[in-house]
Amino acid sequence: MDDEKPILEQTTDAISSAADATKEAAKTVVKKVKKAAKKVAKKVMPKKAKKAKKAAKKSSAKKSTKKAVKKATKKVAKKKKKAKKSKR
Repeated sequence: MDDEKPILEQTTDAISSAADATKEAAKTVVKKVKKAAKKVAKKVMPKKAKKAKKAAKKSSAKKSTKKAVKKATKKVAKKKKKAKKSKR
């Protein structure tokens, strides 16, 4: 430490430089963690994506059968109404 600078100024300089160093260290750690997380996500995501596609196909198939049943019942109901009207 310099003798010319007051002690208070020297300590504030030391503290600020330490804070800057810890900030930089934290930034580098965060960058490394993000990279590692991306690598893991790339390895895991294809499996999840395949499962999601299969589930989507299953659910869409179920929905389409339900819709077909609903449409068929509506058609039958319409035909019955038309038959009643035509008998009048």
